[in-house]
Amino acid sequence: MSTETFWNDLYRTRRTWGERPNPLLAEIAGPLTPGTALDLGCGGGGDTVWLAGRGWQVTAVDVSGTAVDGVRAHVTEIGLGDRVTVERHDLSESLPAGTFDLISAQYLHTPLELDRARVLRDAARSLRPGGLLLIVDHGSIAPWSWNQDPDTHFPTPTEVAAEIGLDPGAWPVLRADMPRRQATGPGGQTATVTDNVLLIRRADR
Repeated sequence: MSTETFWNDLYRTRRTWGERPNPLLAEIAGPLTPGTALDLGCGGGGDTVWLAGRGWQVTAVDVSGTAVDGVRAHVTEIGLGDRVTVERHDLSESLPAGTFDLISAQYLHTPLELDRARVLRDAARSLRPGGLLLIVDHGSIAPWSWNQDPDTHFPTPTEVAAEIGLDPGAWPVLRADMPRRQATGPGGQTATVTDNVLLIRRADR
């Protein structure tokens, strides 16, 4: 099964788009002055819609044509089409052109093969001076997670930073922590989960 087929099958079951942003994105990007943003793996478009609604010019990308078509139709319907560009990219092969003030990678996990460290490293090079790369990963298993292996190792933010391998003098780490929060799953169930948060800034030079 190809990567696009896998994610198309997942998103064909979705009936709504742009429902809500990921909470760590809202917490960190909320105080920022809107500029240009790249939403890596936009999925259902909740983060894209939230950013565009607050004045950001957003480029949203996903490997799934189903997700891309759904998000594009939704932002047009709600009057945000002029603030959002939606593109299909297999991140193992390409990234969108341009430079960005904010790059958001929210739960960019896949059970399929992906050199995620290289993708994030290449994306970071698209940041403008002073721009931010925000990576939020799962740090625990929720009851609704597709992976229920209790022995799963979730790389810490420090480990993720080391894997990406950016020069800390040019891309300093502003935040690397593992906050806990109450989350709600797709069936309405709740659980306490851990998020692994890594925030990197491109230096002003």
